[in-house]
Amino acid sequence: MSLVCPKTSNSVSINDSMPHYDFSSLVTQYIESYYNKQYKSLVFLCIGTDRSTGDSLGPLIGYKIKSSLSKYSNTYVFGTLDEPVHAKNLEETISNIKSSCESPFIIAIDACLGSVDRIGCINIGLGPLKPGTGVNKQLPSIGDLHITGIVNIGGYMQYMVLQSTRLSLVIKMADTISDAITFSLWNLNKKMFFHYSVQ
Repeated sequence: MSLVCPKTSNSVSINDSMPHYDFSSLVTQYIESYYNKQYKSLVFLCIGTDRSTGDSLGPLIGYKIKSSLSKYSNTYVFGTLDEPVHAKNLEETISNIKSSCESPFIIAIDACLGSVDRIGCINIGLGPLKPGTGVNKQLPSIGDLHITGIVNIGGYMQYMVLQSTRLSLVIKMADTISDAITFSLWNLNKKMFFHYSVQ
């Protein structure tokens, strides 16, 4: 659970008319801009826990994209409903990624808290995110790119806010992000952007 997502143009709302398509365009744009020849593998690190409604965004996305991305070589998903990546195993997972994935380009995904007018917004940005800051935990920053979804209001009683977050909102956001990622990778592979082939 990250803290606050800044208000930027690099975001869509699940209330937009075509959020899946719009966010897919952003994902494609960022990967094309920053995934270069120094990287040999693409990693989606989906952070969160299935034990908290508001913090389940990451594991839900990991669950949704894992099978669809398995057809691409050198593409990996860490953090699912069955095997979530959270505060207790994040450092171990990062070490595992670095040891098992060749020159990884990491896209870190997490839920976050923000202002009331930004709830339901999904953001993408360059650089790492800082997991745990929304609930005052000290965890390592991670990611070459980050994707965050604002699931509720930040600033007070964060644990209670997370527990009271509506599941319907989180599911809609997970659907939007996972569909956008799946379509983006299909589109990039179709354009032969990546230097690896479908298995």
